[in-house]
Amino acid sequence: MVTVAIEKWGGLTGGILGTIPSTIVPAAAGMYMVGGEIALVKSMAIIPLGMLVNGIFLTVWIIVPPRLSQRANPLLITTISALFIWTLSAIILLKIANIALDNDLSPGTLGLIGLLMLLFLSIIINWRATETPKGKHPVSLIVLVCRGLAAAIAIAIAVWLSSQGQPLVAGIAAVFPAIFLTSMVALWMAQGPTVPRGAAGPMMLGGVSVAVYAIVSIWALPQYGVLFGSAISWIIAVIGWSIPAYVVLSKRDTSIGSKS
Repeated sequence: MVTVAIEKWGGLTGGILGTIPSTIVPAAAGMYMVGGEIALVKSMAIIPLGMLVNGIFLTVWIIVPPRLSQRANPLLITTISALFIWTLSAIILLKIANIALDNDLSPGTLGLIGLLMLLFLSIIINWRATETPKGKHPVSLIVLVCRGLAAAIAIAIAVWLSSQGQPLVAGIAAVFPAIFLTSMVALWMAQGPTVPRGAAGPMMLGGVSVAVYAIVSIWALPQYGVLFGSAISWIIAVIGWSIPAYVVLSKRDTSIGSKS
């Protein structure tokens, strides 16, 4: 759906509205069901830091491609670079989170710190308007199916890790950039590098809603159960972040367009 949204509506609309909480919903529910409230709290507390790592991952797709020669297979180099930086950043932040929690920092405070850092990076990347074109060529059904399978595998691994008593690692696994990665690669292969680069910034800003969902779910799922707690968390994340972020970026780009 994210790939198709960007293809049809461009990077701004598709990037923000296409990154409303999706895989985090079954992941959080599964972690709560197999690990209980303690596992849920720790796993969701690290989600904002995980989305920060995803923001760094998307930044690579903005910065690296223009600096590569077409002879050097820029898609392959950008993909490898983004995954390497994601892995390194995830390991570093996971260690920092473990140290912070061991020194009596509350999971809720850790989540809020991660959210603020994610907001800071997203605002910097989206401060200046960039071209967010629509795609001209459809993404194949096979690629879309592969994207869905990759997301499903990430959710399954996250829930399994939670059941094994590894809630922090499970939280990072839950936000593995399967959707971001396959979106970038699929859009590049179908549309060229301009479309995924234009969508990366809005996707990062839209992804903040996932962090919002995670923080709200820490309270909502134990309080109201999996079904209603998930619905409450999703509604707050979408109404409280996704829609306002879309409106702000739309008005900014419209204002810049009218001045030019």
